[in-house]
Amino acid sequence: MAKGSGHKPTLKISFNSPVVLTFALLCLAALLLNGFTGGAANRYVFSVYRSSLLDPLTYIRFFGHVLGHANWAHYIGNMTLILLVGPLLEEKYGWSFILQCILVTAFVTGLINFIFFPHVALCGASGVAFAFILLSSFTSINDGTIPVTFILIAIIYIGGEIYDGVFVADNISQLTHVIGGIVGAFFGYVIARKH
Repeated sequence: MAKGSGHKPTLKISFNSPVVLTFALLCLAALLLNGFTGGAANRYVFSVYRSSLLDPLTYIRFFGHVLGHANWAHYIGNMTLILLVGPLLEEKYGWSFILQCILVTAFVTGLINFIFFPHVALCGASGVAFAFILLSSFTSINDGTIPVTFILIAIIYIGGEIYDGVFVADNISQLTHVIGGIVGAFFGYVIARKH
């Protein structure tokens, strides 16, 4: 057996999940900008709430609210889930599909908040995180069977959010989590039907 050249393999950093990593970086930039502006960035761009349809920022907020976060803990909590699950989904389904999932989740959660909760300013990527969680449970669907993991995730996450929404008084939008989960389940169903 010949001896090697003595070179150790070098480790390289890989931008392995462009959409998910870019999304996380945009959320970080929005958080920093909000801090530098004393909360103005979230008020005007990175939160969705009832506002005039004549205001161009209203339409930006339908999507931009998923980039805004109230504080570091809020950001870290959402990004932990998104960075854990998102790259696996992006590798399996492709960047375009994941980008569509993020945009649809943002728009649907933003629109529902705009219509039904006129006095609530919503920000954060928790809807996207829940969409990814439910979408990930569809990765093992074969031949029209429903995986037990999907059923358990639906019960634990969605059921828990419904419970918290009814019985826990906090500043967390459980409805956004549920809607995000529904969007993720929809995307999972769509992709499962194609295979």
